[in-house]
Amino acid sequence: MRKRIVVTGVAGFVGSNLATLLLHKGYSVVGLDNLSTGTSENVDHRVEFHKADICGPEIYPLFEGADAVFHLAAKTSLVDCLNNPLEAATVNVVGTLNVLEAARTAKVRKFVYADTSAEYEGIYVFPTPEEHIRPIGVYAASKHGGAAFCESYRDLYRMNVTIMRYFNVYGPAQDWRRVIPPVMSSFIIRMLQGERPVIYGTGEKRRDYIYVDDVNDLHLVILEDQRADGRVFNAGSGVNYSVNEVYQAVEGLLRTGLQPIHRPDLPGEAQNTLADLTASKSLGWKPLVDLGEGLGRTIEYLKSRVQQGNIRVVSA
Repeated sequence: MRKRIVVTGVAGFVGSNLATLLLHKGYSVVGLDNLSTGTSENVDHRVEFHKADICGPEIYPLFEGADAVFHLAAKTSLVDCLNNPLEAATVNVVGTLNVLEAARTAKVRKFVYADTSAEYEGIYVFPTPEEHIRPIGVYAASKHGGAAFCESYRDLYRMNVTIMRYFNVYGPAQDWRRVIPPVMSSFIIRMLQGERPVIYGTGEKRRDYIYVDDVNDLHLVILEDQRADGRVFNAGSGVNYSVNEVYQAVEGLLRTGLQPIHRPDLPGEAQNTLADLTASKSLGWKPLVDLGEGLGRTIEYLKSRVQQGNIRVVSA
């Protein structure tokens, strides 16, 4: 019998790509999403899809018979979290607790929590190892609350919980509908539309960008390798780039001649992120897709959709 994997946030960027990989590897996938940010067209038709809110009791039967859970559903927009901290806490803390309890009730054998490199906002050691965290912003604090419950369930109920801290994940199906979209998709879509890209601040903030396929390869390793059980892993590339360098890389591929517009800096963002990958590489994993290749793949995915009018970023 095929192993049954539950993916919350399956209609989102990382979740939809993860579900497709799991299906390709022979797993059966049950997907949950309330479609507040994800879209049903992202979901592979082979997924047993349920439109459901992670905060509701209706999710409990969906975990019965599951071998593992990837909990990816979250409120991820920094701006939205800052503007509505109660909603951020409801989704990212209470929602995570509800998913943990559903998994515990169903006696699921493995639970993987999608945490964030925002946990390192107040840490100034680069590359940053997993040992020390200092969340500052509302988003980081809410994700930390969810992670704290994961650790509590691991210690009190002996649940097998592994935590992954995503750095800046990019690639096809990245959420471009946010008030302020992620920099990769925002740059590419605007420039394909013939509009100047927007850079907040000087553009010198540096980020560790990792292509979505590399993240999902690490998901698969963590699912299948018992050495990952109960541990915390960074999911990054181990290389960082400034926002200006990302713009230059996109422009080098598109050759639009469009110069960026600079707007006031966004509050609450770290100046630098850079993952220490010692723990992740100890499992035999390593990132394979460099920035140029990842941007090229993302551009190919977005190009036809922009030309068909299916994707558009509203002018900021």
